[in-house]
Amino acid sequence: MFLNKDIKISQSDNNSIPKDLIRKTDFLKHSVFSDYQTETEMLRYIKKLGDKDIALDRAMIPLGSCTMKLNATSEMIPVSWPEFSQIHPFAPKEQLQGYEKLLSDIENMLADLTGYSAISLQPNAGSQGEFAGLLAIDAFHKNSNDSERNICLIPKSAHGTNPASAQMVGLKVIPVECDNQGNIDLKDLKSKADKYSKNLSSLMITYPSTHGVFETTVKEVCEIIHSHGAFVYIDGANFNAMVGLCSPGSFGGDVSHLNLHKTFCIPHGGGGPGIGPIGVVDKLKEFIPSNHEKIKKVGPVSGTNFGSASILPISWMYMKMMGTEGLVKATQSAILNTNYMATRLKDHYDILFKGENGLVAHECIIDIRPLKEKTGIDIEDIAKRLIDYGFHAPTMSWPVVGTLMIEPTESESLKEIDRFCEAMIKIRKEIDDIQNGNSDKEDNPLKNSPHTAKELISDDWNHSYKRSEAAYPVSSLEDGKYWPPVGRVDNVYGDRNLMCSCPSMEDYN
Repeated sequence: MFLNKDIKISQSDNNSIPKDLIRKTDFLKHSVFSDYQTETEMLRYIKKLGDKDIALDRAMIPLGSCTMKLNATSEMIPVSWPEFSQIHPFAPKEQLQGYEKLLSDIENMLADLTGYSAISLQPNAGSQGEFAGLLAIDAFHKNSNDSERNICLIPKSAHGTNPASAQMVGLKVIPVECDNQGNIDLKDLKSKADKYSKNLSSLMITYPSTHGVFETTVKEVCEIIHSHGAFVYIDGANFNAMVGLCSPGSFGGDVSHLNLHKTFCIPHGGGGPGIGPIGVVDKLKEFIPSNHEKIKKVGPVSGTNFGSASILPISWMYMKMMGTEGLVKATQSAILNTNYMATRLKDHYDILFKGENGLVAHECIIDIRPLKEKTGIDIEDIAKRLIDYGFHAPTMSWPVVGTLMIEPTESESLKEIDRFCEAMIKIRKEIDDIQNGNSDKEDNPLKNSPHTAKELISDDWNHSYKRSEAAYPVSSLEDGKYWPPVGRVDNVYGDRNLMCSCPSMEDYN
């Protein structure tokens, strides 16, 4: 592939492939497949690509609701062992004794942490876990001759995948209002539960809420739904704020999914891989996903019985190395880190939602909308400017448009959290300079960010601010400065116009 050599395969080697399926065109003709012809060159090419990225090996990834915690090397090593990586998904049971021990351990540990009676490791993602959990609820109702129960109540603070999963199962979604602090409006919940009582299937909630708050009425919410013969689905996307401190099965949850790729350390940058196992109460045990050989009351939701089993050793290693005390400490640290950050930033930005005690959970939302009204600076400007400070952006405009949601996780040190807070505070000063007329509304470090090295060393510097202000706004950047590979991209134009960076078609001839 890398030596530009033509490989000839004799007819005897490929006669098992039908003639009409044998490829006749060239492949791997892009120059990238032939430019790096030694291992050293390949190593440097991969390193060059890595240097363009802001990843956890360089800085905190403060993406809210993503739980970008450390994926320790020690947890990752077993994935490379052939005993786990080379086994076929449908290998006979006598060849899977080690795997079965691993699977059993994980199921038992997750059951202990969630307070549920049974665990299914089959779902490949959180969204697939939602689907499997709602299928279990729907199957229970139908098995109980309650097939008319097709209403799913979902608060407006819920995760966006919740209504999609409910509709896939065939349920009708009815939204529930939230109060001005993002909590479920109990009056509206009671009203709708009463209205749809005979048809009520379930309620889907996220705890702590997507607004980053522990709702103190969660038990009462569950009791309201149970009083109408329906089930409570508790979305486990924010389980990192609960592990070892509380369990959904103990305060009224009937089914939950867990994101092992978030809470339990499986890397999920770039969109995968994911595992979204579900836990259920005793009366839903017989309705969890079955396997392909013995389909029970609910069929499989994944291509294999245990989903993405080859990466389960990561979560097993994490839980075993942490132990109960370590998991509790991690949860406490995640909550403490976020509240420390919210406390440092509250004098500079509005913290949109807080609990009754004035605290947040494991993530917090800062409101940029008032600043945009006064200065024209929006969340994208702040996100791009953070790149100059060496940080990945927080989650933008979710769950509230015009806000930034920040989640530091337990993995970050006080030094790194302070570094992020100092960057955000300095950015607020840059915004104030615009508001006070000390910086131009259009030609300022925020609107022109991020700044590339090529731009900064150019002979043509026509901005109203200094190069040093653009590249080194804080002294900590003097050690290990990250240089963005590209400047500001016109997102709207890019969304509407395909700009291919590949070689021209003539280069493939």
